Amino acid sequence: MNDPNIILESAITCPECGHEAVETMPTDACQWFYECTSCKAVLKPLPGDCCVYCSYGTVPCPPIQEGGSCCG
Repeated sequence: MNDPNIILESAITCPECGHEAVETMPTDACQWFYECTSCKAVLKPLPGDCCVYCSYGTVPCPPIQEGGSCCG
């Protein structure tokens, strides 16, 4: 993951309470679960999405940004 155009931060928004937090996405693993720092809801990817960043973030995960697939 040496592409300087890859964005590693994404603002993830909880669908339960609307809280938004900027997080750094991993480049070597999928993020299947995310616990909201406000309401403690555990988020999982929506059907068809590979990770919580692709479902709830402002920026898709690094593998998707590179035009590949995530976790597979």
